[in-house]
Amino acid sequence: MKILNQLIALFLVSAFSFANVSPKEKEALIALYNSTNGQSWNATWDLNASEDSWYGVKVERDQIVELNLQFNNLEGNLPQEIGNLVNLRKINLGFNKLKGKLPTSLSNLKELTSLELFMNNFEGNIPNELGELKKLEYLKLYSNQFTGEIPPSLMELTNLKELLLGSNFLTGIIPNKIYALSQLKKLSLMDNKLEGEIPNEIAQLKNLEELILSNNGLTGDLPLALMSLIKLNTLMVSDNKLNEEYISISGKNPPNLIQLQEIQSATATMDVEKE
Repeated sequence: MKILNQLIALFLVSAFSFANVSPKEKEALIALYNSTNGQSWNATWDLNASEDSWYGVKVERDQIVELNLQFNNLEGNLPQEIGNLVNLRKINLGFNKLKGKLPTSLSNLKELTSLELFMNNFEGNIPNELGELKKLEYLKLYSNQFTGEIPPSLMELTNLKELLLGSNFLTGIIPNKIYALSQLKKLSLMDNKLEGEIPNEIAQLKNLEELILSNNGLTGDLPLALMSLIKLNTLMVSDNKLNEEYISISGKNPPNLIQLQEIQSATATMDVEKE
């Protein structure tokens, strides 16, 4: 009986030592591997091994829930098949050499809470379809080559806590409907080609801690209503075309908004110690 129990235990261990993800999900991972030069990744995959042993792939209950391949020398385009990883909650492909347009199939990833594609070479418009990812909390697309306007559909992502779109080539205005992102803590649109005035509606973002809009073509005045944002500890609006020049503020307990005319350095930073 003891030997039988040991054999049963060995069978169970063997049966559960390999992930049993769906063929569609495995095919999506292989498509990603092939389209991004997987053989040259810093940490590559053994396609004959179980998927839960593949670097950066997290499997729970035979479902692929996370894909973390940052700093891994991915080079190429994201395949449309990535939209078949419908159980993904997190994607981090930052600091790679990915290029081309984002596949619209990303809109299939309804469970996604974090999409991090920063520091790559993606181009084209940010897909309107990203507005369908209602559970998204973190959207980090900074330091790419995206063009076009900020999609109005992103204003429907009411669970967003961080929206980081800086260092691209975005044009147009900051959407007035930005107020809908009531959970937002960090908003960075720096180093783009945005125009128009800073919308007063930003002052409705009561949870905002960081507002970074420097290096654009924004005009008009800095809304005084921003002074009501008691959680705001970082404000950067320098190097725009505002009526006044503003010093950048960063600290745990910043003072009221400070205006400076004709200052030498538009990127000066004030560190304010907590009183």
